[in-house]
Amino acid sequence: MALAPRLDLRQSQSLVMTPQLQQAIKLLTLSNLELETFISDEIEKNPLLDTGELSIESGETNDSEDRLNEAPAQGSDEILISGPSDFESALDMQGDTDSYSNNSISESDGALDGQLGLNGASSGASGEAPDFENMLAAEITLTEHLMDQAGTVLSGADLFVAQHIIDQIDECGYLQADLLELTQRLNVGLVDIERILAVVQTFEPVGVGARDLAECLALQAKDADRYDPAMARLIENLDLLAKGALPQLKRICGVDDEDLMDMIGELRNYDPKPGCKIGGGEVQSVVPDVFVAERAGRWIIEINSATLPKVLVNRSYYAELKNGAQDKQSKEWLNECLADANWLVKALDQRQRTIVKVATEIVKQQEEFFRKGVAHLRPLTLKNVAEKIEMHESTVSRVTSNKYLSCSRGTFELKYFFTSGIQSSTGGEAASAEAVKSHIKTLIDGEDPKKILSDDKLVTLLNAQGFDIARRTVAKYREALGLGSSVQRRRQKALQGKAA
Repeated sequence: MALAPRLDLRQSQSLVMTPQLQQAIKLLTLSNLELETFISDEIEKNPLLDTGELSIESGETNDSEDRLNEAPAQGSDEILISGPSDFESALDMQGDTDSYSNNSISESDGALDGQLGLNGASSGASGEAPDFENMLAAEITLTEHLMDQAGTVLSGADLFVAQHIIDQIDECGYLQADLLELTQRLNVGLVDIERILAVVQTFEPVGVGARDLAECLALQAKDADRYDPAMARLIENLDLLAKGALPQLKRICGVDDEDLMDMIGELRNYDPKPGCKIGGGEVQSVVPDVFVAERAGRWIIEINSATLPKVLVNRSYYAELKNGAQDKQSKEWLNECLADANWLVKALDQRQRTIVKVATEIVKQQEEFFRKGVAHLRPLTLKNVAEKIEMHESTVSRVTSNKYLSCSRGTFELKYFFTSGIQSSTGGEAASAEAVKSHIKTLIDGEDPKKILSDDKLVTLLNAQGFDIARRTVAKYREALGLGSSVQRRRQKALQGKAA
């Protein structure tokens, strides 16, 4: 076999992830608030991008879209100049840049019967979208609140030490610093540190500055003038109280049943996290990306325009720069900016259309949830929705990430509507895991304090309601709901009954 250099021609097809396509895929995963930050950065980099009105109402194009089609897209990617269907298919692809999970184990049936009026228009015209800009009000922080009080009772070196102590208090109101470390850092005696800490612990809210839960409760008991020797012993033995060792606590505290129940009831009125009453840092409100409302028997799906970034291509500035450009490099840079701007506007428009399309299918599949509540939530998979709207599962996963839907029942993440299924014991349609959790919570909330339901009993009751579910699954769902075991609930309700 001879070894010699040669030239071969081969023809093959491959998908090239261009920067523009990677950007469009990234846009699908961003929420409206994250998208606003992204658009601000793009506007700073591209002089041809500007803020403005951009409508995505189905079947209509606005002035900015008309202006988009007037200018050629020199230097753009081939996918930019293709039709809308080609653009959508380019975004609807499975890529390595995103991963998705699908925990569902059963598939739902086809689309629900009945007529649904589905509208993909922006909600700006309806005037019913809430004003999220004024939802968050400026609020004083816990540190500022404590420093204001320190300034009225302390001064000089004591105020300086108090400031360092307050800086080490977390948002729940607990001191997270070691006093010996503070003495070394501030070159102040331990006695002075403890004296100033005692002053800080007198500030509002009561219980702030404590180093542990016992000290926090003790501070509140002292403020209420309830810190007698018996209460002190009870607070020192909170671990026994958590175990429900009431006979042992009675012996330690030297009280009878009635006094012990009064003391426990008093502790229940104290706040274990007093610092949370003040400030707590900046509160990030969940802002929905999609609104769902029923009007005259028809479902209306609208994009939240209150937080939707609006961008357009500044054609007049492009013409001005084009006339002034002389050298080849400047013209190429200008054409590249125009192509990038065109692509971004189209990608944003397609993003909103895709979100509306996915939300519309979710409403179709989960109509009973929107009408009757979580008990009627159906099992749903990404594959179900992807097949209905003729997109890939990864595209649906990207669209539903970090997106929230607001309806009359509250605000839910789009991922919430994709749940696993529990098979019916009667051979009927499978039920959503969230629906089963709702039934478990209802059963536990309504149980007799004298007849606490065990997990085995819950399985029996759920089977009677048509849910074919195992005991370990009931235990898993119960723990996910934050509900204790039958032993823990029996002990807790016994304490509540005695305290009452």
